[in-house]
Amino acid sequence: MKSNYSTQNSEMKCSFNMSISSINPVNGQVIKTYQEDTPEIINKKIEQVHESWIAYRQTDFEYRANFLLKIAGLLKERQDELATLMALEMGKPLNAGLAEVLKCASVCEYYAANGASFLADRHVETNASKSFISFQPIGIVLAVMPWNFPFWQVFRFLAPALMAGNCGVLKHASSVTGCALAIEKLVEDASFHAHVFKTLICGSKTVSGVIADPLVKAVTLTGSTEAGQKVAEQAGSLIKKTVLELGGSDPYLVLADADLKEAAKVCAEARLINNGQSCIAAKRFIVVKEVETEFTAHLKAAMAAKKTGDPLHETTELGPMAKVSLRDELHEQVLKTIAQGATCILGGEIPASKGDHAFYQPTILTGVKKGMLAYDEEIFGPVAAIISAEDVADAVRIANDTPFGLGAAVFTSDLVLAEDIAKNQLQAGSCFVNEGVKSDPALPFGGINQSGYGRELSLFGIHEFVNVKTVYIK
Repeated sequence: MKSNYSTQNSEMKCSFNMSISSINPVNGQVIKTYQEDTPEIINKKIEQVHESWIAYRQTDFEYRANFLLKIAGLLKERQDELATLMALEMGKPLNAGLAEVLKCASVCEYYAANGASFLADRHVETNASKSFISFQPIGIVLAVMPWNFPFWQVFRFLAPALMAGNCGVLKHASSVTGCALAIEKLVEDASFHAHVFKTLICGSKTVSGVIADPLVKAVTLTGSTEAGQKVAEQAGSLIKKTVLELGGSDPYLVLADADLKEAAKVCAEARLINNGQSCIAAKRFIVVKEVETEFTAHLKAAMAAKKTGDPLHETTELGPMAKVSLRDELHEQVLKTIAQGATCILGGEIPASKGDHAFYQPTILTGVKKGMLAYDEEIFGPVAAIISAEDVADAVRIANDTPFGLGAAVFTSDLVLAEDIAKNQLQAGSCFVNEGVKSDPALPFGGINQSGYGRELSLFGIHEFVNVKTVYIK
């Protein structure tokens, strides 16, 4: 079977033979320029992956587990160079980059240890002499991934996909093409099967053609709600499975009996993780009014204490945003929210000493209310919006007053109440108590509503892209 990418996209051939550049957000300098893949190259890559899958799908769980463990070992060996690459391409501080690489190794190790049991045949009692459920690979999974966690976002799909016997092609954000190619090299160096995973060097306009390719069987996307809508619409028309992890406006509820200083410390970390550029970063801080003043003071101190600087310096805690354009969009959101009546008590300015490049100060907006931009929209950067609530019920109401539903957290000393709020009242895919929202290989990750559908990680993640096959023997 042949890839037909070029025939599906003949009208777009004129957009190829273009270059893609990685640009350092600290100084605006071009790191490296890459030639965009032509339709013929994309065809060849997809066909290579498909041919590899025909053999790879026959491998046993032990083989695949050893493959993942070898990838994990290479991630650990190369952690310094990979963390440096992230710092250069998208501004992630070195320590955060090292942690991301090691987390990728951990998800490979997790599926190596647990994949066989997750995918083992499940026998079911019926009238047959033997009947069971088998989990079989489906083929090539296309991953469309963003720049903010350039390794973790990919390995979150790739480790379970490989363990399940699938193969993958990656359309990564153009700004982190170096990271995308480094991932391809890791897989190539660990594999006895060439071409089980390929990076496509191309712009966003190529995605529809790759989805349409008959050799591509499913799509996973992490990105904006708008991007998810387009991918879901096309994949659905072709009857192809999708998993979508989209935007979020995560609420963090601070109740009157919380340890306010500790809550503020956790909330500051949760807001500023990855320079504030995370779908599951804390976005809206909903504080019961009787403790709002005290909590706000603690949060301001915690955020102001963060050391901003060159991400290549080991002491840096907060680097630049990934692009100047993203920084400027964020600043416009801040200015509009202030014009709508909010008060800025920290930051809110582009640092003059950083010139035209992508730094932005940690910022806190108070007095945020419904109808203001920071209440209604996702704020993707180091900006905290503080919203006052009358009581617990009002805090829950405000938390759920959003089209999103990715993560949420609640801070209180009443753990019985907290569990009820987390389990039964907050409308989100992940709800944490007295801790910031985070992903863990052992826990399912994903959202509801406009934050997407489907799950990554855990048992649920590995079952997303398999054929759940019934076998019945009379």
